[in-house]
Formats: sequence, structure tokens, C-alpha cells
Amino acid sequence: MTAEHQRLAVNAEKPVPLVEWGPYLSERQWGTVREDYSSDGNAWHYFPFDHAAYRHYIWGEDGIAGISDMFQNLCFAITLWNGKDKILKERLFGLRNGEGNHGEDVKELYYYLDNIPTHSYMEYLYKYPQVEFPYDNLREENRKRSRLEPEYEILDTGVFNDNQYFDVKITYAKQSPKDIFIRIDITNRYSKTADVTLLPTLWFYNRWWDQEQKAVPEISYVNKTCVKATHRRLDNYYFYFQRPTDALFTDNETNTMKVSNVPNASIFTKDAFHDAVIRRQNVKELRNRKKGTKFSPVYDLRIAGGATKTVYCRLSDTLVENAFTRGFEQIFSTRKAEADEYYQAIL
Repeated sequence: MTAEHQRLAVNAEKPVPLVEWGPYLSERQWGTVREDYSSDGNAWHYFPFDHAAYRHYIWGEDGIAGISDMFQNLCFAITLWNGKDKILKERLFGLRNGEGNHGEDVKELYYYLDNIPTHSYMEYLYKYPQVEFPYDNLREENRKRSRLEPEYEILDTGVFNDNQYFDVKITYAKQSPKDIFIRIDITNRYSKTADVTLLPTLWFYNRWWDQEQKAVPEISYVNKTCVKATHRRLDNYYFYFQRPTDALFTDNETNTMKVSNVPNASIFTKDAFHDAVIRRQNVKELRNRKKGTKFSPVYDLRIAGGATKTVYCRLSDTLVENAFTRGFEQIFSTRKAEADEYYQAIL
């Protein structure tokens, strides 16, 4: 019996045979009927892509290469910035139903490389252009085309010409069901040195928006490389990360000024990281807050052409003194070998 089969056997004995942590975070929460409170039932217009950065969701969350607990209380995903885009790359971009000549369509390059049923090992690859992401161009060109014409894809825009992009590979390896190591490898596929900002982001799904009497969960500062996530439905979790350039706190709350022109209760809104990283607004306030419902260490990376830089994180229910002890990388190769062994046994 393989190691994965053994884990599955243990899991099958549980009342609910669902692994607590897995890739349960959706790729797109905006534009869904779940988020639609419009009078005419037009979900695409009620919650468009542009709102997703600054408007909190009601019924779920989304992200790139994301994971969450089975109830999606606590979420993790990566965020990127190439120094050119007007927004952070927090989620995949796609056309809503009325924008695409064949209806709704994601316009990104991303790949699910590996996974096993217990999600003890997972690999995901995202290709991020180093030039400005062609949001407007993709919308405009697809809108021009009839349903009889082919779709205008991201490769048609030329943003990947000359390999001017980053390969961003995210690998998850579980040491135990509630102890997850995360490796983020960013490779510069271009011939010249390029800069990229990485924000491995931890946040709570906003279930408290209409529950004023219930406790709001909290992510709080522990030390320069650790925060604690506290939620009444979860064990305490500790998010460990290597020494960053900066570390920012905010809240998963709607920026009401942008949505409805109503002044915000505070500067700590869902899109605060966009303003801090891109426009350098309120950086000191976000850095010094030390608590919130959304958190990210910030890594400003300069990567030579053809080179790779790696950032490690860890999400665990255990408080440890040294999260990245010597030889911790072995967990990735061990779980990879177990994944290969599992598929060799069943295929």
C-alpha cells in the first residue's frame, strides 16, 4: 500500500471524509450568481472583475494557486506585481459573458501540474508577463469579433514575445494534515534582469459582514517572520515566512468610496495592498498596524535573466521556534515521490 493509500484509508474512517486543507479556493468568485443581488439577475454586471480588488465577497473567495480549509474560513494565495500593472495580480483575469465573442472566457496561462487526493502534494504554474498585462486590449479586441471568428487570446497580444515573462511555480507539501510547507519559485524567462514583487497572502473570508455580535477573526503579529491566525471555527494557525522586504496588514472589507462613493470607515480596506505597493500610499500605517483580517509579507525580487528565486512559507497549527529547520526541503521531494508512487500504482 502506498503512503497516499494509507492516508486515504485513515481519511475514509472520518465522519466526513474530506481533507481539511486543499485547493478549495475558486478561480473566479466575481460575476457569479452567488454574488448577485441585482434586481434584474445580471450577475456579470452586478459584480464585474474590476470590483473584485476592492469589494468583499459574500459567498466565497478566489485567488491564484489558492488553498483554504474545507469551509473556506482561512485562505492563502499568491499575489504578484510586475511594476507595470495598475492593479496587483491577485486573481485570474477573464471576460464576462457580454465581453467575449464566445461568452465568458479566462485569458491567462496557468497549469495544474500535480496533485493527489489528500492534497499532500500539489504543484501549480502561472505565467506572468513582465510588460503591462493587456486587460483593455483583450476586452476591446474580443468585443470587436463576431461569434463566427476565433477568440483573441493572451498569446495573440504579444506580451509573451521573446519570453519576456516570469514562470511562477507554487508547490505545496504537507508535513501533516494541518502543517503545510509552501515553495514559490519565480523564474525569469527573459534574457535581461527583471523585477517582480511577490505577496504570499493570508486572509479570512468575510463571514462577519452581517453578524455584528459575532467575533471577527484576526491575523496578528507574532514576530518578524510569523503571524497568528485566530478563528472561532478553527484551530489557531501560524503563518511562517522568510524575512521579507516588508509586511502589511489590512482588512477584508469593501472600499465603500470606490463602490458607492461613501467614505470608508478606515484606510484598512480589501484593496489597501494595491495602494501601498503600487502607489506607496499608507505604507507606514499598514506596516505598523500588526493585526487585521488580511496579511502579506512583501518580497521585492530582482531576478537575472534565466535565473530563479525561491521563497518559502509555512502554514501550521503548531507554534515552533524555527519553522525552516535544516533539511526541511526534503518534505517536498518526499511528497513528490509519494505522488508519483500513487499514480504508478493506479495507472
